[in-house]
Amino acid sequence: MEWALAYLALGAFVGLFSGMFGIGGGTILVPVLLMLFKMQDFPAPHIMHLALGTAMATILFTSLASMRKHHQHGAVNWAVVRTMTPGILFGTALGALCAASVSPRGLGIFFALFVYFAAIQILFELRPQASRQLPGMAGMTLTGTFTGWLSSLVSIGGGTVVVPFLIWCNVPLRNAIGTSAAIGFPVAAGGTIGYIVTGLGFHMLPSPNLGFVYLPALLWVTLASVITAPLGAKAAHRMKIGLLRKLFAVLMLALATHLLIKFI
Repeated sequence: MEWALAYLALGAFVGLFSGMFGIGGGTILVPVLLMLFKMQDFPAPHIMHLALGTAMATILFTSLASMRKHHQHGAVNWAVVRTMTPGILFGTALGALCAASVSPRGLGIFFALFVYFAAIQILFELRPQASRQLPGMAGMTLTGTFTGWLSSLVSIGGGTVVVPFLIWCNVPLRNAIGTSAAIGFPVAAGGTIGYIVTGLGFHMLPSPNLGFVYLPALLWVTLASVITAPLGAKAAHRMKIGLLRKLFAVLMLALATHLLIKFI
């Protein structure tokens, strides 16, 4: 029961901030899941893949709850979602295949470096200047492919890539965050399928599982996150969240540093 309570607390925290900032929550989920899985003595060769796959599966549900709330506020550009989705699905499949062929140490270091990048982006509010319009189908597909590939490798909803890209293309910040939340669903769908399929051939994974998705963690994290994600999305439209973003970035830096030290 103590593990269920830990997963519930983690899900509540991640759901709130994913809804608030338009991110999938994997930057927090993966390091904490790694700690919890290690405490439960899960097999070391697969622990990173399990954390990534389980985190991606939770984003599938979190993104739905967050997307619904942003849609109610009219903040989702559905034309962007439709044009990016084919590339996203291809990219997530490619990313899951890449993750399955990389060692846990290599994945851990790559993930930690990515979290550093994402945290610095939030901490110093590094946003591109709006200087162009949205590209055509080819450009949107290519962007979707890159977003899906990177998101699948590090188990994020794509907000770290999509929000700056949309701002660069003259999409208002509010709509960029809402659209990013909606794009998180095809990202999570493709990535989850990829981690399930690539993990099916391994027989020493903790049970019950679907490939690299550990089902008890998925259940409890999801139950809490689908409740708090709409609250976070609502808060994003009603309050100034600048200070919270910076505190969240500091937490990301701390977790990334812990992870980098562990794997190096």
